[in-house]
Amino acid sequence: MKTSFFNYDLPESSIAQTPAAPRDSSRLLVLHRDTGIIEHKIFHDILDYLKPNDLLVLNRTRVIPARIFAKKETSGRVELLLLRRRDELTWEALVGGKGLRVGKLVYVENGPRAEIIETLEGSERLIKFSEPIEPYFSIVGNLPLPPYIHEKLSDPERYQTVYSRDVGSAAAPTAGLHFTRQLLDELIEKGVKIAYVTLHVGLDTFAPVTEANPEEHKIHTEWCELPQETADLINQTKQNGGRVIAVGTTSVRTLESAANYQLPITNLQSPRKASNLEFQPFIGPTSLFILPGYQFKVVDALITNFHLPKSTLIMLVSAFAGRERILSAYEIAIKEGYRFYSFGDAMFIA
Repeated sequence: MKTSFFNYDLPESSIAQTPAAPRDSSRLLVLHRDTGIIEHKIFHDILDYLKPNDLLVLNRTRVIPARIFAKKETSGRVELLLLRRRDELTWEALVGGKGLRVGKLVYVENGPRAEIIETLEGSERLIKFSEPIEPYFSIVGNLPLPPYIHEKLSDPERYQTVYSRDVGSAAAPTAGLHFTRQLLDELIEKGVKIAYVTLHVGLDTFAPVTEANPEEHKIHTEWCELPQETADLINQTKQNGGRVIAVGTTSVRTLESAANYQLPITNLQSPRKASNLEFQPFIGPTSLFILPGYQFKVVDALITNFHLPKSTLIMLVSAFAGRERILSAYEIAIKEGYRFYSFGDAMFIA
């Protein structure tokens, strides 16, 4: 297997710069795994493809306004992109600016100061604020939109799902951006059940794989939770012959992590091997990297966006539907004028 196997050419004009309005008016490419048939729909048509007793699993993480501007003591400009909170004052962050070595202080305008306390990989640093930064988010924080989005977002809530709740992500679980509250209500009225997980998305998820062999790529850990009520709904769905439909690759990784490991979380190197899986709740870090050849244990169908070339995400959907079938679908989507990436259109892989 080579990383180059997951590459494709995308015209820059195919990268969506603004979200669809309304959310569920985006396009939907439906890919049937058993036949390879492709249909072209509108996202609201997802109602026609979900059945009573199906379970829709949504990631209710909420993006933090983690992009913060600061100054050095010399007045030089610094940009901080908060990735993960270690404790009340300490964060892992990407830093932009020169000379940001251990011991350096930076000052957030109208906010606390921060000290660089450890150098991590590349431009990542461990920083410690003089007081908790969260109360200042509404004043100094900016949503960390992906670098390929150049248009200013007029409403920051458009980079949040309508069901977001648990603050902690550095990026949005973008497959969920297509859902409106009305659409969710219509699905429930039809008999589709809704369940929630949480996975706080790190930026590494979206980064291209640079190793020639993807199996050598180290995926960073992300915190996730699958609560008891979701575990119960999964068990009921499987017993009743329904499908577990993951909304987004983050929901897939949470579901499959829960399927692979028992609680309590003591050793993430001890996978569960049971063939008839009785689902259990799950909470803790996951570094699950899904590549072609992976045997899915719980996910039956997937709603997802169109992903970057050579990313861990296109590898995951290739594991689910087949690499050649995915790349063929992407080629068709480009020819048909679909919009790609975070604010782009969606796929339903059934």
